[in-house]
Amino acid sequence: MRHGATPSDICDVAVVGAGAAGAMAAIRAGELKKNVILIERNALIGRKIFLTGKGRCNLTNTAPVDTFIEKFGRQGPFLRTAFFVFFNQELMDFFKSNGLALKEERQGRVFPEDDRAGSVVKVLEKALSDNNVRIRYDSRLMELKREGGFFRLVLGDNGGIIAKKVILATGGASYKATGSTGDGFRIAKTMGHTFAALKPGLVPLTTKESWVKDLQGLTLKNIRVTFEYEKNLPHRQAGKIVSEIGELLFTHFGVSGPLVLDLSNEVIELLWDKNQVGMLIDLKPGLTIEQLDNKLLREIETHGSINIKNMLKEMLPLKLAPVFINLLKLDGAKRINQLAQKERQAIISLLKGFKLTISGSLPLEDAMVTLGGIPAKEINPRTMESKLVPGLYFAGEIIDAHAQSGGYNLQQAFSTGYLAGEKAAECVE
Repeated sequence: MRHGATPSDICDVAVVGAGAAGAMAAIRAGELKKNVILIERNALIGRKIFLTGKGRCNLTNTAPVDTFIEKFGRQGPFLRTAFFVFFNQELMDFFKSNGLALKEERQGRVFPEDDRAGSVVKVLEKALSDNNVRIRYDSRLMELKREGGFFRLVLGDNGGIIAKKVILATGGASYKATGSTGDGFRIAKTMGHTFAALKPGLVPLTTKESWVKDLQGLTLKNIRVTFEYEKNLPHRQAGKIVSEIGELLFTHFGVSGPLVLDLSNEVIELLWDKNQVGMLIDLKPGLTIEQLDNKLLREIETHGSINIKNMLKEMLPLKLAPVFINLLKLDGAKRINQLAQKERQAIISLLKGFKLTISGSLPLEDAMVTLGGIPAKEINPRTMESKLVPGLYFAGEIIDAHAQSGGYNLQQAFSTGYLAGEKAAECVE
């Protein structure tokens, strides 16, 4: 589907960026029989799609629209129209009608049945071809100019395009190897738009404690994490962010894994206000303090001669037991029937609140999504058209509207892309 192009290409709709949002925008405009050119700086479409869901591509979520709105926080209401026009069921029907079988997993996450992100990209490629979308590969948008009733797009390959409508779907500034280098923000700024400060989202977090490197590679399952913060600014009250029960991964720099990534967006916002945030890991969320105390007392009564080190090895992953002993300043060789009440309570407290200090995160280029972007107040939510530049539209991650993992962000991309493509096409005279 590689079509040649000349420097004098003219089209109804030019879509910049062939990720989820851009591809869907181009497909929808093509369905409406418009002359569409899709501009992609890579040699293939959907580079970032290949990375989503650990290469499996978590397409969407079966949650109701109100849940989606809630997941996007303050930006949620802005997306209501896009979700109303093209939501999860329409997206799933689109892929199924193009021959891709889907499956639903825990917490409503939807994946291709074959667990291959490449299968998703193949469907998008086929739909683009079926709808006669021309693609300019290896082309980078360098400049966008408004000339009369048209847009002139200056490309890095010395080519150019004249378009009646333009859709910017260039993504954020994370995973730069995929082509998301922030070009869209630069271009939008030259057109008079602003953009919220860019921060990493869905990203591993770093800790103040250097001993986490001793736990590198350790996965904790069936645990709960709580992020605690104190009031230190007029607009921020003291409080907690509590996770569901799930998994956490220790790294050489801090923590990662599903629980951390899902809440990292909120933690990053807190770190923007503070230097650090407290993190507590409940290693035994299914047991109360009283139940743990009774369990420990029974262990002392029945196996009192074993030492503390061996008891903790039975209760914890092997890598974690020596860290526990060091933090509690206990003698690992001491028999458990010699534990003082204060020491027993200290063990229980650490089991229910293993504390770390979050000091930051990996940089933006290592994040799964970019927090920040073109403010919703500058975009018409009913059309995705710029309120500042008639004929210019936005779709996907370039918009300041992001959620936790679970298929929500990809659905946002497909939904806003579909709406932008439809409205841009309908407005072409």
